[in-house]
Amino acid sequence: MRERPARGSEVGSKTVPLFADYRPLEGVWDELFEGPDRPREEAASVIRLVDALGKAELRSRHRLADVTFRKGGVTFSVYSDTRGTEKIFPFDLVPRVIPRAEWTRIERGLLQRVEALDRFLEDVAGPRRILAEGRVPAELVLGSRSWSERLRGLPAPGGVRVHVAGVDLIRRPDGALVVLEDNVRTPSGVSYVLENRAVMKRVLPGVFDRVRVRPVDAYPVHLREALASCAPEGCRSAVPRVVVLTPGPYNSAYFEHSFLARRMGVDLVQGQDLFVQDDVVWVKTTHGPQRVDVIYRRIDDAFVDPEAFRPDSVLGVRGLVRALVAGNLTLANALGNGVADDKGIYPFVPDMIRFYLGEEPLLEQVPTFQCSRPDERAHVLAHLDELVVKSVDESGGYGMLIGPRSTREEREEFAGRIRAEPRKYIAQPVVELSCCPTWTPDGLAPRRVDLRPFVVRGRGKRWVLPGGLSRVALVAGSYVVNSSQGGGSKDTWVLGGEEGA
Repeated sequence: MRERPARGSEVGSKTVPLFADYRPLEGVWDELFEGPDRPREEAASVIRLVDALGKAELRSRHRLADVTFRKGGVTFSVYSDTRGTEKIFPFDLVPRVIPRAEWTRIERGLLQRVEALDRFLEDVAGPRRILAEGRVPAELVLGSRSWSERLRGLPAPGGVRVHVAGVDLIRRPDGALVVLEDNVRTPSGVSYVLENRAVMKRVLPGVFDRVRVRPVDAYPVHLREALASCAPEGCRSAVPRVVVLTPGPYNSAYFEHSFLARRMGVDLVQGQDLFVQDDVVWVKTTHGPQRVDVIYRRIDDAFVDPEAFRPDSVLGVRGLVRALVAGNLTLANALGNGVADDKGIYPFVPDMIRFYLGEEPLLEQVPTFQCSRPDERAHVLAHLDELVVKSVDESGGYGMLIGPRSTREEREEFAGRIRAEPRKYIAQPVVELSCCPTWTPDGLAPRRVDLRPFVVRGRGKRWVLPGGLSRVALVAGSYVVNSSQGGGSKDTWVLGGEEGA
């Protein structure tokens, strides 16, 4: 199928180009343009093909994409929405383009970083060498809300604790992609990557005919293989039984849970579907109880097992930790991984890479002030109007102060929070996120974006999804890309060849 001529966007018989009036922001890296009317070399062919559609045709295809997402049930929920409604994840048809050589460097850096985080988590659960040598302050790790001493010594079958990682990257004005956050507990968003690509193929088929883009469809296959490879040594089946454990349909990421279970060809279960007998986990089926070897859990640690953690949890399964200790179960991701997600630990990841791997970090990260340190806390309090302050254990754009855009009252409130609980906060200089052309009611305009690539790891297996989730701040001037804060997403194209290939 080839692109048909645009209709409804013509002046006389001439199609109005999409990018004719587009102007990148001053002082900000633009993902597709070097300057006004100057496309980046790697994006030129994509821009030319999309530009030929014209404004009216792109508007029409945007409507088609929205209908496709709505009919497919591609939604998310926002807990703060008192109406309790599910929302369509906003999607923009102008893709983000990453050249092949740059992606190769990113891929190597991601694998290095996640390997170091995995070894750190194994060390914290065991000998704690890095703490004993003072490379990471023990009080920060052991004082993390995500850590409990009952997690120490819990095994990691297959030698893997981070089976799935989502690492948030942002691009500085100089063009360098740097790490903003690590997500190695229960990272979400990959379902939108796969659905975005499927919709793009449907509404822009002619563009894909002419540009070679690295595929993303194999993610569920890689994930299932990685999970199965980490089945316990005592697994009796040649094909380990994997299930996805979800809190249920009222969870904000339930679409993703059901999507991945369906794509992997495994059972989607809730706590009441499982039980533990003789330290073995079983799933109830129409053919009777079936043994479970691997649980890809999308439930926070505290709710996984009411016997080991919160006794009031109705989401988890009593006895899961006993099954894990007995060597009869693999939990992915491992319990305790939230320590590595703690933003107070983030500044020490480069030291982890040097300590465990003997290498220099391939990816840079944002300079960070720790409010738990008196001298750094004093600096933060004196410069609140210049910094971004974050709660170490919150996500989704919550618990954050963007100093240059804050009011005096907001800064005073945050200063009180920092003084009361300094361990709970870190601060970073404002980094100008890169922009990408994005469709708005007034035509194309620059909007800020980040990138969440996904890393899949199993026994002897390491794989990075080409591209990842590009989230976009749809509100003009906004830096907050999270869907819960009004953000949307774009398809991320890692180029794998020349035009026409």
